[in-house]
Amino acid sequence: MGRRGVGRTAAVRGLAVAVAVCVCSVALPGGLAMADTSSYAFDADARGVPAAAGTADAVGLAPGTTYRSSFTAPGKAYYRLELDDASNVYVPVTAVPRPGAVLAIADGIRVSVQDADGINCSSDSVTVGASKSPRPITAWGAREILVGKGLCQGAGTYYVVVERTERRGASDLPWELELAPVSEPSLATAGPTEVPEAWDSATPAPATGEAVRRPGGAGFARATAVGQGVWRDDIAPGETLFYKVPLDWGQQLSAGVELGNAGKDTGFVVPALEMTLYNPVRSKVDETSIGYGGVQKSSALKPLPPVRYVNRYAPTAPAKTLRFAGFYYLEVHLSAAVAERFGDGPYGLLLRVRVGGTAQSGPGYAGQAVPRGFFEVGAEERADAAWGGGAGDAGGGTAMRAVAFGGLGTGTALLVVLGVWTVTARRRASAQIRASAQNPTA
Repeated sequence: MGRRGVGRTAAVRGLAVAVAVCVCSVALPGGLAMADTSSYAFDADARGVPAAAGTADAVGLAPGTTYRSSFTAPGKAYYRLELDDASNVYVPVTAVPRPGAVLAIADGIRVSVQDADGINCSSDSVTVGASKSPRPITAWGAREILVGKGLCQGAGTYYVVVERTERRGASDLPWELELAPVSEPSLATAGPTEVPEAWDSATPAPATGEAVRRPGGAGFARATAVGQGVWRDDIAPGETLFYKVPLDWGQQLSAGVELGNAGKDTGFVVPALEMTLYNPVRSKVDETSIGYGGVQKSSALKPLPPVRYVNRYAPTAPAKTLRFAGFYYLEVHLSAAVAERFGDGPYGLLLRVRVGGTAQSGPGYAGQAVPRGFFEVGAEERADAAWGGGAGDAGGGTAMRAVAFGGLGTGTALLVVLGVWTVTARRRASAQIRASAQNPTA
């Protein structure tokens, strides 16, 4: 699962699985793998694709399938999309510099979606910033069907273009890429396009109470689900942790982070800890950072408007990006420079999450998202947040639930585990069938 903390998580979950096996006499699906402690945990089901140097050789991407690729600058990487004239398609791209890479402040990636005539439908860029610390960075491209927009509205061939934003001082090693295209259907009935100006913009009180230990994941696909509360973990310099929070239509998220004391004061690092919020298609919503001098410090995201479909017509983020229901991701990174000033750690981390607002019904889509149910918050998503599961947990959340069910008795526990196992297997098989049908040549 690609990081130091996963050793702890794997041990706990391994014990959970062992207990479940003893009680139920079955083994849960999936396995846990350990990798380099500084690496990003790519989606275990990601399909490898080459990065083409031009549009003529671009490999097709299909919504609902996650891909793994890599490229070395200078130059651009091209991928192909075949789109209809009704769906919005979003393509987030996470770039992963190698641990120890020497980066410049402006080193990052630019992602755009272009039509067959080279016209930009969208463009987004991200850099590693002032910390210059190697970490996963994410930008996205989109082809959106919007009222009043004249370009990129027709069916046809489009291209995802990925390029580096800076080369001076950057490592020559290739960067690994994770691409996760998603399709959003149109509405059955056209809705409003005016964004309401009034919303509860008061700064909410930080979540308080006893902190619950919840180790973060090492990638979007392995993000640990959390709900409202105070969550505890440890983080090492150079490490990046991922959490996800289910948000329904009409709900508001507030989140803060606290870095524990180092036990000594030997300088100051700016920025030391960075927390970035992403929406379900991994578009950045907002971010905050902490300067660190060895004494505990905290920071929080500014007040955010509720999740609404009409937010996509807002002029800027964060409102513009709070347009979907689903899992919202919190990425927390501790700069590698902290080790130089205060030691290798790990350092105590507190994540304070509060969810406000009343859940509302959806906007009335005309079809299904791909993956199916992607922009919905149901019982399974809320259970993940309560139990700490994740889409890429390789059975971790399921294992913990199985242990808790042990008190129900062997027979009942067996039925529960077999049921979860069967549903998981069917969903994975269905996903693979859909991916093959949608992209037979990729």
